[in-house]
Amino acid sequence: MSTTTVCSLCGAADADRYCERCGRLVCDDHFDEESTVCLECASELGREPGRNPDDEDLPDGVDTYEF
Repeated sequence: MSTTTVCSLCGAADADRYCERCGRLVCDDHFDEESTVCLECASELGREPGRNPDDEDLPDGVDTYEF
């Protein structure tokens, strides 16, 4: 007998990913591989899936500094 878990966000696909922030089981479509959290947590953290946080769109004359 096999058991499958459905995605906590869409309820349709097989969930095989675990969000390290909230603990939800989600499908591949609702998991952000880079941050290892579900898309809902990623959005709460201000992260856009597939976007590099270093690629900020800053206005002209504005720089970021690293110390």
